[in-house]
Amino acid sequence: MGIFDWKHWLIILIVVILVFGTKKMKNLGSDLGETIKGFRKAMNTEEDAAKPTETPAQASTPLNQPQTIDGQAQKVEEPARKD
Repeated sequence: MGIFDWKHWLIILIVVILVFGTKKMKNLGSDLGETIKGFRKAMNTEEDAAKPTETPAQASTPLNQPQTIDGQAQKVEEPARKD
């Protein structure tokens, strides 16, 4: 028998119903349900916004397309070592 047995939860539930009443409990339940629905909707729209949209031109080009880098090589002279 633990600290919160099923009998303890039943007594707590009865006290909460007596204090708040069934009408407030019903409103609390519906508010909680709408909050969860809003959270799920926000998470789904956030995932949709995070997905990049590809244009047909981007989809047809390969991902590993070779690129050319223009530059000029310069010779670097090292100082003479004295041993």
